[in-house]
Amino acid sequence: MIRRTPPAALLAASLLLTGCGGGAAAVQDHRPGAAGETSTLATRGSMPSAPSSPGSPDASVEALPQELPGLGPKTLAQVPSRTRQAVVVTGRDKDSPTSTVVLYERTAAGWQAGVSWPAHNALKGWSDHHTAGDLRTPIGVFTLTDAGGLLRDPGSRLPYDRSGAFTSPGTGFEGEPLAGSFDYVIAINYNREPGTSPLDWTRPLGAGRGGGIWLHVDHGGPTHGCVSLAEPQMKQLLRTLDPDRHPVVVMGDAASLAR
Repeated sequence: MIRRTPPAALLAASLLLTGCGGGAAAVQDHRPGAAGETSTLATRGSMPSAPSSPGSPDASVEALPQELPGLGPKTLAQVPSRTRQAVVVTGRDKDSPTSTVVLYERTAAGWQAGVSWPAHNALKGWSDHHTAGDLRTPIGVFTLTDAGGLLRDPGSRLPYDRSGAFTSPGTGFEGEPLAGSFDYVIAINYNREPGTSPLDWTRPLGAGRGGGIWLHVDHGGPTHGCVSLAEPQMKQLLRTLDPDRHPVVVMGDAASLAR
């Protein structure tokens, strides 16, 4: 399923202004203090191969939780009642760039958990009030409606925009190459217009609140604002997340999610 390509002017602006936190893509170095550091790209690294799909009948009916584990009442209240798929990203702590991801499927018996995947988030951790350039990932519950990438659609159920604008040159905070980070992306609906390409630059909250927050391919170091997973897991998410199940991402450090 292919999303319409944005107009030429929008696509050009997107190439410079979109991606993991809303910074420029065409830069040479993303390490702190490096000259020209304006990008917001994410992380790639060696991670486990894709686990089996959640929802397999390997947990007893009695064992399935009725609410998403680890979430407190404030967080749970933000999860739409119609949601049947939830990507839960749990940060190690408020200032840590490492996290874990579990895909949950809601069944008649309760929430079925998939395998836990290692992931990266922003360099400085998490924020309840994300702003452009703060190097923190926004905390909250956000819908997932749109996907895309540099590579051919691997079988995404979400609308998928394949474009050469999904480029990620340069190096990351730890000197790791960023190439391939945007091979596959899923837009997180933080300060963006749902139903558009991840490259769309519309920012309903204003540019100062950041944007271009994605799930995307991990390259082995912290991000500027996104959440990054190994390529096999990104492909699995693309093939599993179903618009008819109203998927969301629930993300933040463990203490914040437990509120």
